[in-house]
Amino acid sequence: YVLHQAALPSVARSVKDPRATHQTCASGTLNMLVAAHEAGVQRFVYAGSSSAYGDTPTLPKHENMATNPRSPYAVAKLAGEQYAQVFPALFGLETVVLRYFNVFGPRQDPASFYSAVIPIFISAALKGRAPTINGDGGQTRDFTYVENIVAANLLACFTSTEGVTGEVFNVGCGERISVTDLWAIIQAQLGVKIEAEYAPPRQGDVRDSLADLSKISDGLGYKALVSLNEGLQLTADWLKAL
Repeated sequence: YVLHQAALPSVARSVKDPRATHQTCASGTLNMLVAAHEAGVQRFVYAGSSSAYGDTPTLPKHENMATNPRSPYAVAKLAGEQYAQVFPALFGLETVVLRYFNVFGPRQDPASFYSAVIPIFISAALKGRAPTINGDGGQTRDFTYVENIVAANLLACFTSTEGVTGEVFNVGCGERISVTDLWAIIQAQLGVKIEAEYAPPRQGDVRDSLADLSKISDGLGYKALVSLNEGLQLTADWLKAL
C-alpha cells in the first residue's frame, strides 16, 4: 500500500509560486503513481483537497458536484486526483482519492507564513497576542482533526475493492464554523479574551466549505471519531507542551 500525503500545502504559497506547487502536487503525484505501478503496489491512496470544489454556493459539498478550483494549489491537487482515477483502468493499480477538509492537529507548525489557521490561533492565544483574520471572519470551514484523516486512510486501504477503487471520497467532520467563531472557541478553551485583528481576504480562498459525508459513510464505513472541540483541546495541549 502507498498512502500519498506529500504536497506543498497552502493556497497563498501556490499563488506566490505556482510552478513549485504544480511540480510537487501534480507532477509529483504522477511520479508516485508510476513508481507504485512499477513496484507492484496493490492500492494507492491519494490525499486530495476540498479546494477542488472551489467557491460554489451549494452546501454541503458532495463528490458528484462539478469541480471549480480557484487557486494553483487547487488545480494541482485536482490534477493529482485525475491522474489517480485513470490508473485502475489503464494500469491495474487500485486507487482511492480522499478529499480532505481543512486538516488540523498536533505537529502543525504555527510559525510559518503559510501555517494553517488553527495552530496560528492557538499559538496566539497561548502567547496573549491578537491573531490576524483575513477577510471579515464570516467565512466557514469544516475543520477536521488529523485522527479522523488517519482513520479514513486505513479504511481506504483495507476496504474491499468493489465500489471503492477509482472513487473519490470526502473526509471531514460534517460541521462548519466561521473563523470568528473558531477564535471565540479557542479563547474560551484557553481562558483568554483578545480582540482579533483583521486584514484583507487572501487571493484564492473560498468563502464556505462543508463536507457531505454520505458517500464515505456508506462506502467505507467512516465516521468522525474526534469532534472539533475535542480536536482543538488536543492540539492546544500539544502546543502547550512545546
